[in-house]
Amino acid sequence: MFYNLEYVVLLVVIAAFVYARKAIDLLGSIFLVIMGVIIIFAAGVNWFFLIILFLILGLIFTKYKHQYKKDKGIYEGTRTIRNVVSNGIVPFVMAAFGNYGGFIGSIATATADTMASEVGVLTTPRLITTLQKVAPGTDGGISILGTAAGIVGAGLIGVAAYILGIYPVLYKTLEIAVLSGTVGCFIDSILGAVLESKKYLTNEHVNLIATVCGAFVGIILAG
Repeated sequence: MFYNLEYVVLLVVIAAFVYARKAIDLLGSIFLVIMGVIIIFAAGVNWFFLIILFLILGLIFTKYKHQYKKDKGIYEGTRTIRNVVSNGIVPFVMAAFGNYGGFIGSIATATADTMASEVGVLTTPRLITTLQKVAPGTDGGISILGTAAGIVGAGLIGVAAYILGIYPVLYKTLEIAVLSGTVGCFIDSILGAVLESKKYLTNEHVNLIATVCGAFVGIILAG
């Protein structure tokens, strides 16, 4: 119990840091703490650290080339509680029920989508439904660079899940992470092109659906 409390303190420090850096707003930071505490006590510290890795990767790649993104008007800046919930609620539920496949798959999807979006905007993307060139930041836009970044991000989650002992077989955790993350990321792009671009869905809705799909693929692959 006291061992876990040390990690709760660490979680609060991390949440305070990201709030101070204006990476996540106050409500988002509070919700992050709540989810993290439940994951620590329900699933374990190792599952909690996989969430933290996703958070760190998201912060790093959001800040990557941030001035260029600001000049293009596509810099996200501070993420709100809606972003935290849409990306985090599915991994949270999977962790609470101890479903490692769904947990890895949903985090891999969120990571792949974040890295694909933040890196892919540095090149001219093509719309996933028509392959026509579109402006960086367009809903449903994909690029080779962004796709590669997304796959790498999903792979990092797989390697980390193995190192943390969430699943003890490296090739299996990589399979779950890379396939789930890639499928979820492409679903995100398709929904963005077909529904978000027409205002039928918001970005948060798309992220939530994508992580649900990633979790579903992860559950299937975990068998």
